[in-house]
Amino acid sequence: MRFQGFWLCLGLLFISVNAEFMDDSVEMEDFDENSEETDELSSEIKYKTPQPVGEVYFTETFDSGRLAGWVLSKAKKDDIDAEISIYDGRWEIEELKENRIPGDRGLVLKSRAKHHAISAVLAKPFIFADKPLVVQYEVNFQDGIDCGGAYIKLLADTDGLNLENFYDKTSYTIMFGPDKCGEDYKLHFIFRHKHPKTGVFEEKHAKPPDVDLKRFFTDRKTHLYTLVMNPDDTFEVLIDQIVVNKGSLLEDVVPPINPPKEIEDPTDEKPDDWDERAKIPDASAVKPEDWDESEPPQIVDSSAVKPDGWLDNEPEFIPDPNAEKPFDWNEDMDGEWEAPHISNPACRIGCGEWSPPMIDNPKYKGIWRPPMIDNPNYQGIWSPRKIPNPDYFEDNHPFLLTSFRALGLELWSMTSDIYFDNFIICSEKEVADRWAADGWGMKILIENANEVHSILAYDNNRVYALLLVKIACVKLPQKKYEDVAFEKLDICKPQTKGALEQEVKEEKAALEKPVDLEEEKKQSDGEIVEKEEEGEPEEKSEEEIEIIEGQEEGNKSNKSGSEDEMKEADESTGSGDGPIKSVRKRRVRKE
Repeated sequence: MRFQGFWLCLGLLFISVNAEFMDDSVEMEDFDENSEETDELSSEIKYKTPQPVGEVYFTETFDSGRLAGWVLSKAKKDDIDAEISIYDGRWEIEELKENRIPGDRGLVLKSRAKHHAISAVLAKPFIFADKPLVVQYEVNFQDGIDCGGAYIKLLADTDGLNLENFYDKTSYTIMFGPDKCGEDYKLHFIFRHKHPKTGVFEEKHAKPPDVDLKRFFTDRKTHLYTLVMNPDDTFEVLIDQIVVNKGSLLEDVVPPINPPKEIEDPTDEKPDDWDERAKIPDASAVKPEDWDESEPPQIVDSSAVKPDGWLDNEPEFIPDPNAEKPFDWNEDMDGEWEAPHISNPACRIGCGEWSPPMIDNPKYKGIWRPPMIDNPNYQGIWSPRKIPNPDYFEDNHPFLLTSFRALGLELWSMTSDIYFDNFIICSEKEVADRWAADGWGMKILIENANEVHSILAYDNNRVYALLLVKIACVKLPQKKYEDVAFEKLDICKPQTKGALEQEVKEEKAALEKPVDLEEEKKQSDGEIVEKEEEGEPEEKSEEEIEIIEGQEEGNKSNKSGSEDEMKEADESTGSGDGPIKSVRKRRVRKE
């Protein structure tokens, strides 16, 4: 993940440079009008199609704009109406709708409520032996997702494999990727394991990730999905290069790889006289003579009195006197118009016929039943006897799955414009990481830079822009990979215009205060000075950044600048003659 921090830093630097030369007289009237500036930012990025380094079985970037090597399915689904059985969903190669990079294209699912199927052959089949399997690709739900999937299938290397006949029942070895319907967000990892005795394939589902997957479906950003299967029968599932699921192929899949050694005897039957009743009624119990079963559970409260002000002859609801018949009401078509009813304002206490409330009957006992006692003949819950499982086997190396030689997408979705990009299948995680850095890493650079650019659209102050860069590039804490798994950088959080203006005002106020050079030197060496003065608010900033700017006598080249800039210069340099050095003190809150 080191390259992500580098790209973020680089993007922030680029934004800050633009902010340095931004015309202060220009106001951003509408936040939504920044698309042109975003496009200009994207155009500054020199995109280069990723090139794999090392051994790969399959790669695809779609940057050529052609579906070379991809085959559209001509098959039909079984057991459904002919009108919806065909795979007639449309695919296109397009750039992203948002945060686009010129030249970077992807495969886009374009049709709603249609079946889509497309596939491509690998450069060579992947054979499960002594090398890991790494599968990786990008997905962006550009319009969100209502119900649909974005998973891939790795099609089994069988003699009958015909990509033109690719459909939902085509034999596959692995299914991997996101899927959603309703509020059920999934990240599938399913593999088909062959029973060594019966030859029947059975789907094995990895345990679900122990993370909230919703944001990956709803934030409309490009996310990187990675599956790693190792020859030691372990697996890892990653999103954006963060592990979200891992485990053992032997222990963390359902149903388990190996069946039980014993099974219930299907021919065994429960005896007719088997007694499973743990409790039985006491046959010796007798109903008490004073037990009255005729008493009702509730009776009328005889002590209740009708409240004063109760209106017996007033209705609870009356027609709304302020309602008016709609101008387009047609009595021939709509019938006679009646005003809607509202609560009667006169019924503040109550209206209608008054009746006393019901209360619990203290004499009620209900139907008498004898008490329950332990059953002396209780034999327990019956279960069939166990016999040896005739289909038992023990597979201690489930990694050795059926080889596959094609990659396919067989999908149905109620939402269009699902974006796929940068597929890679290889045996080395480092190869996939390099591939991600050249492809997905560029997208993250643009997304992060545009987020910061959106913040700066509220206030184009140069000092704030440079301060963001210094925080991002100099003062971010160095943490291990595991520590930053699901943290969010605070500098990327959207801020309100008022918050930004307040920070700028505080910064300018700090610039006007005289600063002791010797004290500043100590603080620049890392010493933290805490001050608490009566009548002044407590300063919570922990770190101060010093910027010393020199101006030589006679330098008047900036006279043509704006009046605000000249005022800042006067305040910072003072009014004396000769060479002067000004000290600007900037405080950054350490989150």
